[in-house]
Amino acid sequence: MSTKPTTTDLQWTELDQRAVDTARVLAADAVQKVGNGHPGTAMSLAPAAYTLFQKVMRHDPADADWVGRDRFVLSAGHSSLTLYIQLYLAGFGLQLDDLKAFRTWGSKTPGHPEYGHTTGVETTTGPLGQGVANAVGMAMAARFERGLFDPEAAPGTSPFDHHIFAIAGDGCLQEGISAEASSMAGHQKLGSLVLLWDDNHISIEGDTETAVSEDTMKRYEAYGWHVQRVEPKENGDLDPEALFAAIEAAKAETERPSFIAMRSIIAWPAPNAQNTEAAHGSALGDDEVAATKRVLGFDPEKSFEVADEVIAHTREALDRGREAKAEWEKSFAAWRTANPGRAAEYDRIEATDLPEGWESHLPTFETGKGVATRAASGKVLQALGPVIPELWGGSADLAGSNNTTIDKTSSFLPADNPLPEADPYGRTIHFGIREHSMAAEMNGIALHGNTRIYGGTFLVFSDYMRNSVRLSALMHLPVTYVWTHDSIGLGEDGPTHQPVEHLAALRAIPGLNVVRPADANETVIAWREILKRYTKVFGKGAPHGLVLTRQGVPTYEANEDAAKGGYVLLDAEGGKPQVILIGTGSEVQLAVEAREQLQAEGIPTRVVSMPSVEWFDEQDQEYKDSVLSPSVKARVAVEAGIGLTWHRFVGDAGRIVSLEHFGASADGKVLFREFGFTGDAVAAAARESLAAAQR
Repeated sequence: MSTKPTTTDLQWTELDQRAVDTARVLAADAVQKVGNGHPGTAMSLAPAAYTLFQKVMRHDPADADWVGRDRFVLSAGHSSLTLYIQLYLAGFGLQLDDLKAFRTWGSKTPGHPEYGHTTGVETTTGPLGQGVANAVGMAMAARFERGLFDPEAAPGTSPFDHHIFAIAGDGCLQEGISAEASSMAGHQKLGSLVLLWDDNHISIEGDTETAVSEDTMKRYEAYGWHVQRVEPKENGDLDPEALFAAIEAAKAETERPSFIAMRSIIAWPAPNAQNTEAAHGSALGDDEVAATKRVLGFDPEKSFEVADEVIAHTREALDRGREAKAEWEKSFAAWRTANPGRAAEYDRIEATDLPEGWESHLPTFETGKGVATRAASGKVLQALGPVIPELWGGSADLAGSNNTTIDKTSSFLPADNPLPEADPYGRTIHFGIREHSMAAEMNGIALHGNTRIYGGTFLVFSDYMRNSVRLSALMHLPVTYVWTHDSIGLGEDGPTHQPVEHLAALRAIPGLNVVRPADANETVIAWREILKRYTKVFGKGAPHGLVLTRQGVPTYEANEDAAKGGYVLLDAEGGKPQVILIGTGSEVQLAVEAREQLQAEGIPTRVVSMPSVEWFDEQDQEYKDSVLSPSVKARVAVEAGIGLTWHRFVGDAGRIVSLEHFGASADGKVLFREFGFTGDAVAAAARESLAAAQR
């Protein structure tokens, strides 16, 4: 087989074309074997994916986590074979048997790519559009990382310069999250980002004309992107030479993100299935797979056929990767020599260590004073900003309310932005009113590595973010969501802005730690614990939702056991506790008020503050029993939301003071009184529980 290049700019041989065609039949075979999946897009995208992995991207298949690599995001995650086959061909560790085990129990090739499960997969993509926003976050992180370690280097000369490539489909671009993220990318002028759009005109319900008529390229031009279109060959197949030229032009564009529209035919070149909606999400059928193999010159009687010369050719990516990494390491070593202070900081950050003595900078708050926990959180960020340079974040246009501004003089914005605080390497991110993409961008930032990210909005708007938050938990990503205005205490804005079901709903997400501190000092301890948990020593990361009050709440003595999720804030006096009152957030003060009444009546009462159910569940049984004594059956939990969380903690004789309906528009204190969130109500519930426990 000839290896003579057939183009001038792109080194493309007959072996390259045979490898692309091999990828197509592997996609068809894998779906046919398991009986379900998405073969069509993987077949039509094979030239694009192959060009990226074999001709464009800087990566080392033998070291998939090499910090100097380009990143690849398959936003169209349903076409997971597009990625898996390239990982197999390039030598990232997948074997032919892994492709044969596609979508089966225990395989390395699940139905959608899963971060941490398959080597070479940079992010978990399933819900459409998430990958677009992840890629935007990665590009943001790449710029911020450069600012941390090598801000003076000329463009393209730093070892921290690299590109983020993403492939998105029609579905990705129809989802609103991609519009939010693409707007952000254009505004931020993220020149390292290249988004390839698979413009195949097909969705599950048929031609995309059923739902879309806009000019997508004009839309991206309006976002401020560099936009190109790649026309297919005369036979309808993607043109690698034209695509390569477009990617090179995109890489040369450093002031804008790049959008490349690729007109493709789904399931090309299947004789009957191409350009049909059936090819999107169904196996082609034995006859159609055989016919496709005949078109491509493969033996229709063979499955998973990979010629020795093809795999030998594609595995040359290992040699190229080794050479690229060695070359990069030279530039990295030169940077280290020229920047010893920054190199030491890089080593610390890369190891996920925190600066020595950082905890000494945390604020403390005077007891008795009323402080909103959102304000306390803001004080923490302002105190830690000068100490932890990798900590950055912002808000979805609510910074003044969320108290999330870490540095008022340094906004993460392009240098030519007219705002005086604009800094391309700034600490404070203005995510705009884009809550959903903010969360997914935070995921991308965390996935990129070498920074610590947080982002804020109102708790009620966590609904907008939920899918991205769920993926944070699924990927064990150490992102911190700052959710303020946490209850009906918000008051006059009314039920549309007052979260009721949100705490319980968020606690239902496996792997998400919800932290609702009772006061300013608990807020400090919560931030400290969240930051300490983001270490390689601790193990897998986890997202945290820090839930904070707008209104002031009393400040109590700091108790280090708050980091255990639940602890005895005030113990019973005059004997062993007869009743335990459990509170979170602003309602802890109600438990304290109720305790005063009950103690005056001769009822020894313990108050337990439980800022994080998830942290408390991590503790050993001995500790949990020391807080919630099994012998004490009379218990009351109080929280200004639905009571779903608390049944397992209070037991059959327990009572829950909760809100099982929406709020209203009035002063927060009035709402608490009218809806029964008072010390009197908690004390009355305690008496009921005592009576029930004695029956």
